[in-house]
This record gives sequence, structure tokens and C-alpha cells, in this order.
Amino acid sequence: MSETKKSDAAVPAQASAPVAEREVLLKVEGLQKHFPIRKGVLQRQVGAVKAVDGIDFEVRKGETLGVVGESGCGKSTMGRVITRLQDPTGGSIHFEGQDITRLSTAGMRPLRRDIQMIFQDPYGSLNPRHTIGGIVSAPFRLQGVEPEGGVKKEVQRLLELVGLSPEHYNRYPHEFSGGQRQRIGIARALALKPKLVVADEPVSALDVSIQAQVVNLMDDLQEELGLTYVIIAHDLSVVRHVSDRIAVMYLGKIVELADRTSLYEAPMHPYTKALMSAVPVPDPKRRGAKSERILLRGDVPSPISPPSGCRFHTRCWKATEVCKSTEPPLLELRPGQRVACHHPENFEDQQPQDTVLLSAAKAAAELVPTEEAPEAPAAEEAPEAPVSEDAPEAAAAEDAPEAADSEVSAAEPAADTDDKK
Repeated sequence: MSETKKSDAAVPAQASAPVAEREVLLKVEGLQKHFPIRKGVLQRQVGAVKAVDGIDFEVRKGETLGVVGESGCGKSTMGRVITRLQDPTGGSIHFEGQDITRLSTAGMRPLRRDIQMIFQDPYGSLNPRHTIGGIVSAPFRLQGVEPEGGVKKEVQRLLELVGLSPEHYNRYPHEFSGGQRQRIGIARALALKPKLVVADEPVSALDVSIQAQVVNLMDDLQEELGLTYVIIAHDLSVVRHVSDRIAVMYLGKIVELADRTSLYEAPMHPYTKALMSAVPVPDPKRRGAKSERILLRGDVPSPISPPSGCRFHTRCWKATEVCKSTEPPLLELRPGQRVACHHPENFEDQQPQDTVLLSAAKAAAELVPTEEAPEAPAAEEAPEAPVSEDAPEAAAAEDAPEAADSEVSAAEPAADTDDKK
């Protein structure tokens, strides 16, 4: 991904401006999305899957917000809710100052031109009965927009823009690979030049050689059209290059929100630190050398019945009694860096009087390097500590890049809410 334009060597002009000076485009407060669990003949509700359980964030015009986290943490559900493809259970969503939380389908129709989504599954998001021309031209037809030069000419221009041939206009989705289908989805989402694009894994289905091209394309369109992106991704390396700010989610909550430099160089939440330790280092000189890894013990708790207090305390090596009993608020401990943790990393302890570790923390600490290590595990250049063979159940974060999959446990959460419709 060295070709991407948001690399550390070449930061776009908009990123140099203070985020606080930009106008807020999207504001989310206390957002919740619970899926009811019903049983019996009368289908009475006996519980709920708490996919998104109270999150707050803002997205300012022209910026890119990356969202990362394990499978089942609620990232995709959050994306569908803020675009109003699914109705929220609680909280509020404001777009350009307008409350869109409870708008009806008819009320949302005019806003669909400004809010678009790129879906994760390139196979399920395209109608197999329609031609590519019909799929990409659907936004023009539904919104009653007649582009200059005609719909067909504009659709062919969009196809060429995303790396496809204008001759593909009359073909059907089954004639394309997964990567080509994803580019068709991108062309459809950008057809009406929206103000906000929520991209759910926009490059995960693409070859590595194509990923940089698509990311560069999205970057160019952002500068040309003034787009604002919310990018949901698993590849932490891609997120670092394309995002201005990054939100880390765990079990329906945002545990850390910061600009990409602060997050990658000095993560403050233990879960973020574990995620960063799983990022591979693309350095040929380090071939054969081990990288320091933080392996998390145990499975992700069920979103049906999340743990009390801090939801990460069952897998955290720093958890104390206050973590079990009191949920930490998302506080701005450093300028532009908000963290929900009683015992943050790389910062002074917020609960110094509580020093007795929980039993789960003592077990997790066996797999975490001591604090006296010369370099923090979050740094990409840090060496790897050997992992004990008698702890095969220990699992790293599942949303780590594919290159680290061989070292990560296949443990899945009890309910994968990302895929829940």
C-alpha cells in the first residue's frame, strides 16, 4: 500500500488542517442497535443481541474515519444504521445538522443522494438479473437525475473511472470476479457524487495489486468531489494509510478514538495495543526475525450478555476490580485522543488506588510481555516474545491482517452481529 496518497510521507492538504476547524457533517450520540431474540409460540422477546450499544462520534467534512475491531463488534451494523438502512434502537443521528434518526422511507429518499454505502459482499450486493448498466444507473433513475450527455455515457465514464471497460455496460454480474464486482459497487455508490460514503470493507475482495489503485481512486474522488468517508476495515495497514482518524470498537462500544499517528505510535487502550501488535512489518531485512505479539486469552464474550463494567476486562492483563464493576467513560486524555480505560497504556493511571489484578488478568498477563520491555508492542518494529506452547487457546484479535491469521486463534464470538441483517 506504499502507493496510497495518505501515506505518512505524503499527507493531503486537508489532513494538515486542524480537525476541529472543519464543519461537522455527521454527529452520532448514544447510538444503539439491538436485535431481539424471540422464542415460543407467541414469539416473546427473551433477550437481545446488543450489536451497537451506545457509541458517540463525529465525522467532519472532507475527512476519513476508519473503524476497526474484531468480527462481531458491530462495525458493519453501525455502518448500516448511520446510513439508515437499518433503524436504530436508541440514540440520535444528525446529518448536516438535521436529525435523521426517525425519518420515514419517504423522508430519507431526498437524503439518499448525499449518503451512500459500499457493501462488504460484492456477490450479494448486485442484482444478478440486472445488467451492469442497469445497476450503476439505478441511482439516476430513482433520484430523477439526468446527467449531462445522458445516463449511458455517464455510467460508462464511471465504469472506466473504477478500472473497468465501458464495454461492460451490457454484461451481467456473474461475468465478473469478486474484485470487479466490488468496483461496480463503488461506481454505483459514487454515481450521484454523495457527501458521505460509508465503505464496508471496500478493498477486502480485491487483489493486493489492485487495492492501492482503488484506494488512490477513492482518495482522488475525495479531493475532487469533497467526499467524506467512513471506512470499515479489517486490514490495519490499509486503515492507517487511508484514515485521518481511527475508531477502535470492541463488543458494540468505541474504546479508543484518535488520529492515526497517535493511535499507531502510542495506543492507550490495551485492546488497541493488542491489535497494533498484530500488524506485520513489511521489511525484507526482518525475514526470519520474530515480532512481539500480544496474544489475548479466551473468547470474545457474547453480545447477548456482555460483561459488566469494562467489556474488555475478561481478556485484559491490566483488569482490576474497578474494571469489573464500573464502565469507563470515553474521555479525551490527550488532545484528539479519546480512550475508555481505567488503566490506559502510555498514560498515567486513572485508578491508581486499584492495584489488585483480577484472576482473569493474572492469566492473561502470562501471555503479555512485561512493561519493562525496551519497546512497546504497539510499535511495528518491536520484536516478538516467544509464545508458550501450553496455551493454545490464546487468541489475538481476529480482525488482524490476513498475514497474521496463522498466529491468531479461530475463536469466534457467540453472535457475529456484523453479518446480521
